[in-house]
Amino acid sequence: MKTFEYTIKDELGIHARPAGMLVKEANKFAASITVSAGEKKADAKKIFGIMGMAVKCGATVTVAAEGDDEDAAIAAMQAFMQENL
Repeated sequence: MKTFEYTIKDELGIHARPAGMLVKEANKFAASITVSAGEKKADAKKIFGIMGMAVKCGATVTVAAEGDDEDAAIAAMQAFMQENL
């Protein structure tokens, strides 16, 4: 399992558009990818789970990937977050 932490810089947090883009990126990989923030945890491949977390600007999220392509998945998710959130 590979993980990384990222602090959300988008002033709106993880709202509808970036949540949809995040899910689209996560679905490119076979690995299981989860996003957690505090007590909340969601499957990165399910938009309602990501939006339901209601992550705000300044919150730190932990992204974890586990599976055959976990290295590629974690690198792609880290790049996505830096570019979009």
